[in-house]
Amino acid sequence: MSERAALLKGIRAWLVLFVVCLVLSGATAFPLVHELRWTEDFLDWLSVGDHLPALMEWIERVRAGLDAADADYPFLLYGTDWLAFAHLVIAVAFHGPYRDPVRNIWVIEFGMIACAGIVPLALICGPVRGIPFWWSVIDMAFGVFGVIPLYVVRRKIKRLEALTGRAAEGNPVPAPAG
Repeated sequence: MSERAALLKGIRAWLVLFVVCLVLSGATAFPLVHELRWTEDFLDWLSVGDHLPALMEWIERVRAGLDAADADYPFLLYGTDWLAFAHLVIAVAFHGPYRDPVRNIWVIEFGMIACAGIVPLALICGPVRGIPFWWSVIDMAFGVFGVIPLYVVRRKIKRLEALTGRAAEGNPVPAPAG
């Protein structure tokens, strides 16, 4: 296999992993009420409350809030439907880099910026919304772990670009002097 083909295969594998995680993350935002009930039952079955009482208290509080919203104000959960939809739409954008990584490297860079944006969002909005700091750390981990495959993909795209002699704008890359 040529180096170009190997790079393309690696780029696509990382992109598939990233898109699958993005889709799963989005899809789980649709059935929040049921998921939280199942999570609470499962954690209770594991006796997690004996070892991590703050976690169980938080899960119970969030479940109670979601149950109340679902029963009395179901339109509030429409916001999480849009959150889920946004994840799915963003995932579709990664089809461009899958097809033509060099030309669409901007999508990868956009994704990296979005991952970085998770950290200040969690640090600012978490306290405003009464989210425990340790939960904000979990949220920030999505950005930290999300940027890893995108960083790997970006490096591979840059190597592919140098190898093929084509800049992202479609212009030839100047040959090195000397």
